[in-house]
Amino acid sequence: MSTTRFTTKQQLTLHLRQITYTLIRSTRARHMRLSISHAGDFAVTVPQHMNLHFIERHLLQKSDWILKTLARANASSGHTFLKSTKTDFNEQKGQALALATERTRYFNAVYQFTFHSIRIKNQSTRWGSCSKKGNLNFNYHLVHLPIHLVDYIVIHELCHLGELNHSKKFWALVAKTAPHHAQLRKELRTYRMC
Repeated sequence: MSTTRFTTKQQLTLHLRQITYTLIRSTRARHMRLSISHAGDFAVTVPQHMNLHFIERHLLQKSDWILKTLARANASSGHTFLKSTKTDFNEQKGQALALATERTRYFNAVYQFTFHSIRIKNQSTRWGSCSKKGNLNFNYHLVHLPIHLVDYIVIHELCHLGELNHSKKFWALVAKTAPHHAQLRKELRTYRMC
């Protein structure tokens, strides 16, 4: 389950403002993901060989959101803000479904649980859920998170197929593929949707 990541600092001008961001090329990434930390650090995670011109063109298209989110992060009490509109949901739910499906299959190779479906939802408070019927639900905002947090969310919900609670047995299941889950959970709390 090793991941190869290449990280570089890049600069881009958005509406006459010079923006520095961290470009992360990851062998695990299947799509481009934007994230802005509570401290205002801007990161772009992309598949390993994605063209820089394509990346920057996409960032220009998202310039209004990037600048607003950076401003909010700098003025906030330590949270990343991710926009949420019906248009964004409709545009990104397919990407979110592909990401959630790929990561679920990847980790379920370890767990071998049976599930019925994977669904993408537009929620303001939950990253994921698992129903008693074995349906895995994920927030479309997964596409905005760093891949290691996406993996944690997928692992968390996947393990509810084995233990539909937060008992010691549940956390033991999580630890099989995410031994540092407490740290990941803490980092995930620095992200919120609006």
